[in-house]
Parts: sequence; C-alpha cells; structure tokens
Amino acid sequence: MARLPGPMLCGALLGLVCLTAPCPAVEVHVPAEPLSTPVGKTAELTCSYSTSVTDSFALEWSFVQPGKPISASLPILYFTNGHLYPTGSKAKRASLLQNPPTGGVATLKLTDVRSSDTGTYLCHVNNPPDFYTNGMGLINLTVLVPPSSPSCSQAGQISVGGSAILRCSSSEGAPRPVYNWVRLGSSPTPSPGSVVQDEVSGQLILSNLSLASSGTYRCVATNQMGSAVCELSFSVTDPSQGRVAGALIGVLLGVLFLSIAVFCLIRFQKERRKRPKETYRGSDLREDAIAPGISEQTSVRADPNRGLLEKPLSASTMETTKSKLPMAV
Repeated sequence: MARLPGPMLCGALLGLVCLTAPCPAVEVHVPAEPLSTPVGKTAELTCSYSTSVTDSFALEWSFVQPGKPISASLPILYFTNGHLYPTGSKAKRASLLQNPPTGGVATLKLTDVRSSDTGTYLCHVNNPPDFYTNGMGLINLTVLVPPSSPSCSQAGQISVGGSAILRCSSSEGAPRPVYNWVRLGSSPTPSPGSVVQDEVSGQLILSNLSLASSGTYRCVATNQMGSAVCELSFSVTDPSQGRVAGALIGVLLGVLFLSIAVFCLIRFQKERRKRPKETYRGSDLREDAIAPGISEQTSVRADPNRGLLEKPLSASTMETTKSKLPMAV
C-alpha cells in the first residue's frame, strides 16, 4: 500500500474530521458587482473575512491585468507575522483600510488611480489550520477616463455622385466612448438613406454626394466622464465644372496669345514706317578717290584724253619745266 506524505495525510485526516464534525473555515466576502472609480481618485476595494485569527494568519492582495489568467497575478501587498509589506509598482499608492487587518476587514485603498489600474484584484486570506476553503475573493475595477480629443479624417471619392467615409476615434476613454456626427450651420437635410452613422466605430458614411453635402462636420465623443470634439471641413467637387473651367481658361489663354501677336505685328509696322527711305545710287567709289595711305601729291590720276596714267607734278618739277621753255623775244 502506497504511503501518503505527512502534510497530505494530515490534510486528509482534517477533511475526514470536518465531514463528521464542525471545522473552522475561512470565508472571504467581496462585492459581487464590478467597481468603477474616476481617474485620479481613491478606490476602496472592500474585502472582509470570517475566521479565528491565529499567529499564522496571512493576507495578500494581488492584481491581474485584463485578459490574463489568475496565475499571472502580481502582488500588491501582503500581511504576515504582524507586519505589512507593500510591493510592486503600486506599493506607494496601496494601503489597508485597517492595519493590522486582524479584525475581519481586509479592504484595500488605492490612491490616485490610473487607467493602468483597471483589472482584477484578488483578496486572499490564509489562516492555518483552516484548510477547508481557499479564502479568495475577486474584485473587478474599472478606472473611468474621459474621452481624449478625437481625430477626424475622411476617405473616398469626394465628388458629385460619389461616396465618402468620415472617421472619428479617441485614443483614450473608459468606458469606451460613443461617437455622434453633426453638421454645423444651416444646410439642406440629406436625403433618406444617403447618411449612415455608426456610433460604436465612429464612422459616418455619406453616399450620392452633391454640392450641398459640402460643409463643416463635427464629431462628439462621449462617455459618462465627459465629451470631446473634433471638426472636419468637407468639400465636394463637380468634375463637369472643372472641365468647363479648363476649356474657358484655354480659350482665354489663346485670345491672350493672339492679342500679343497682333500687338507685336502692329508695333513692327509702325517702327518700319518711321525709318527714312534710302535710294540705291550704285557704287559710291569715285575714280579720283585717294586710296588710303597714299598722299594727294603722289596719287595717280587717269587722263581721259590720253588714256595714260599721269603723275601730278610737284613744285620743283614745275620750276624745272618752266626753265626749259624757250623765252620769246
């Protein structure tokens, strides 16, 4: 026959005794409803127990982030051997409503709560030899946070006859905010079915757009802690008007270029008329012109009667000639 270890054997014997006679047991009581506290305030997580406290009494508070199992809990504080030991990231903000917690009250106080404090809190009381129950209670805490300023955006074919989606979203807010789109100013009421709004996702779907759909749209994000807004300027374009405008601009540019060409032509004609008329006289060279670099005395003249080239006589030559002429008696 297999032998049971000492502790297990003792536990089995105590269980057998408790089946036949009343036995001390730890009973932990916590609120059944979830707890919510505004951000920045103090949260009191109520926990009470019933047992006969002994020297081996121990209390532990721990925290589990949303979506994680109980086995992933992180300690906040624990009380044992008559001393309180805060621990973990919440140590400076965590304390007990009654210290020492030996009077049946184990309520946890958490000051300056933050959005990261949202999760499940475990109140665990252990008081050997009360082994019959585990003595654990769970409390769900939600830290209330107002919506942060939402971000507005648009997407789609923003032209006449097209469809567009306006989006709105806040990065923070607990509980999760709801979104409502409104159009500012006096404007025609959209036709039924052309506007579809989703308050959860924050989307506003506009279909069968017209020029009257243009305007300023405001998104309001709201929860029980407050509200925040963002605005979006929405402008619908008409492609046909763009084509007409393009054609008109082309015509105007053509007229402008033509006007410039006509102006330049008229100016050229006027400038031409102002210039004096010049007649062609043939070559301006004279037969008796002196070539450059040749003095007038040494220049050669053509004798039309002799057909010979004649060199002009100098003064000395003329005197010599006169002396040779016969003198008349």
